[in-house]
Amino acid sequence: MFDLPKYGDGVCLARMAELLDALAVDRARLSRNSIVVTGSNGKGSTAAFCASIGRACGLRTGLFTSPHLRVFNERFQIDGASIGDDDLARLKSRIETAIAAISQRRGERFGSFEALFALACLYFQERNCDFAVFEAGIGGRYDPVRLVGARATCVTSVDYEHVELLGNSLELIVSDKSDACASEGTVVYGENCRVLKPHLIEYNRYRKITSLFVRDEIGIGDETAAATGQRFDFQFGACAFRALEMSLLGAFQFNNAAIAVALFLLWLRQTRPGEVPAGIEAAVRSGLRDARWPGRLEVIEQDPLTVVDVGHTPDGIRQSLASLQAIYGAEGWILVVGVSRDKKAGEIVGALAPSFGTIICTMAHHKGADADDIAAAARQANPRAKVRVAATVEDAVAVSRKLAAAGSRKIYVAGGLFLAIEYAVVASGGRAQDLNFF
Repeated sequence: MFDLPKYGDGVCLARMAELLDALAVDRARLSRNSIVVTGSNGKGSTAAFCASIGRACGLRTGLFTSPHLRVFNERFQIDGASIGDDDLARLKSRIETAIAAISQRRGERFGSFEALFALACLYFQERNCDFAVFEAGIGGRYDPVRLVGARATCVTSVDYEHVELLGNSLELIVSDKSDACASEGTVVYGENCRVLKPHLIEYNRYRKITSLFVRDEIGIGDETAAATGQRFDFQFGACAFRALEMSLLGAFQFNNAAIAVALFLLWLRQTRPGEVPAGIEAAVRSGLRDARWPGRLEVIEQDPLTVVDVGHTPDGIRQSLASLQAIYGAEGWILVVGVSRDKKAGEIVGALAPSFGTIICTMAHHKGADADDIAAAARQANPRAKVRVAATVEDAVAVSRKLAAAGSRKIYVAGGLFLAIEYAVVASGGRAQDLNFF
């Protein structure tokens, strides 16, 4: 959308502050009305849960996420509706003008994500949002979302990702993500961060940040999962909600939903101290139940049963595979796999291939690694599997459907975000080449 590089020059915080001031973004209001979601996996689902709960509470709710999966406008939503083309064009023009002046004055280039973040701030302010959910791009320490000044943030999970920017240890990565939180705020940490709890408590101590952990201070239990939905019990402080239901599938969604509920309750406590709104339990229930987020164990067809997953880190992929097998069974699957060329193809394919007897290796149009290389990794990970190469996603759709029909089997599409979305678009009659990711 913006004619800017993906990343700007150096650390963006000072120029971002200048941009928000130039756009007359009320930083105090932004801080008061917003929460920030960071993490390695689960950010999108958690942000969607938070926004859905906010809407169910009667709040005009903004949601800023990335990347978009099909249409660019998806990144900016208010009450579940994407920004219109006219508003997008108008705000784009205004931000470009401000960026040009600041860039000339500072001698620095802005990055695209910085411009998109500014657009979200301006859009939500213009529409008088009562509550806004911002998903971080990368990390938190130098990500534009740090300028939100949110005192309620989360780290959904931690895994090895963007190590060249965030650091080559889990301690460094989770520390970077934690820094999205303003001083004297609270960070809610997902379940897989618990092993880092001693580090995080000390890391956050001198900014007076409270650290809360799922399955410690935030209780979840009695989890049940089925193809029609999932439910669990939730406990946080005085709030005990039994048998909360959600439509999003996967065992990892219990973690994400619990974080979202705790985060929203924290935000309420900060903005309305001493007051628990009437009907909060009903809002939490309907918010979780009504939340939708495409691409995570999403069923795109019933005949044959076809499930796509956009997970793209090794840990996220292992969790999704385990949930797929728990919900739909482990037998009768065809795997369609592809990995982005900047990801750990060997580790990702190695996590998937041993569970499948038939594997179709392909290459997404956007950033896809070579299909022959994926096939070599699959054969190494599972020498007993029947491994096929499909040169394009279109070929992969055709071959997988043919094999599924011949053997009454199911199709699982996994390994990368771009592959999963391209497959879903092609399967519905669209053209993968028409997608424009960022």
